[in-house]
Amino acid sequence: MTATIDIMTASRRPRLDERPLEKRVGLVILATDHTTEVDFHRMVASDCIGVYVSRIHYANPTTPENLLKMQPSLTMGAGLILPGEPLDAIMYSCTSASVVIGDDKVEAAIAAAKPGMPVVTPTAAAVKALRAFGAKRISILTPYIVETSRPMANYFAALGFEIDRFTCLGFTDDREMARIAPEEIEAIALDATAPGSDALFISCTALRAAQVAGRIERKIGKPVVTSNLATAWACLRHCGDDRPRPEIARLMTMPYPGD
Repeated sequence: MTATIDIMTASRRPRLDERPLEKRVGLVILATDHTTEVDFHRMVASDCIGVYVSRIHYANPTTPENLLKMQPSLTMGAGLILPGEPLDAIMYSCTSASVVIGDDKVEAAIAAAKPGMPVVTPTAAAVKALRAFGAKRISILTPYIVETSRPMANYFAALGFEIDRFTCLGFTDDREMARIAPEEIEAIALDATAPGSDALFISCTALRAAQVAGRIERKIGKPVVTSNLATAWACLRHCGDDRPRPEIARLMTMPYPGD
């Protein structure tokens, strides 16, 4: 026969901190994403900043039509991140979808679940990053096919950037994009940068480009902005983290221009 074990309630209730971590960053990412979470844990997460992730359905191939299909899932995905609790920033991690859906519509969909909180998209963050450097003439590298790259080119051109060179790699599966070796991205970036450009933008949150942004900068002598680098920078600044981190890339030494 098992002896009865006495279980006592503690004599006092422990004190609760206001939050487990001081700052909170939410990520709405694709179900197929291999890279964003890893990049944010490397560049953003700390003892003071927590990174909290929700995944939404996505089916390849990466075409404008398929990217647009994610729009109805954005509100639900955002609402699943710490329901009922505020975030210091919330980011939708798809560059090409932010273009075809529209930054404003992405922001509205996320705000429906998380009202009043800063919403970051890779495209809007990249624009802020390029403008922080004073870049007007840019080169762009994407892993996409031409059909998916065209709206990207139009997006930046409509915002006043002169595109000196636009290179795409012809991939349609974001899981394969994630498997492109960082050393290959570095090598391709050299050819993708026009001599007269003020900066290079490397699009796509699936690419492991943020890992080699600093190395590319040293080789081309120009600022490099990548999707995950730009959103990490924006989210850090929304959290009040202004520490310069030049070992990552030049962008991590720049102040955030605000909204």
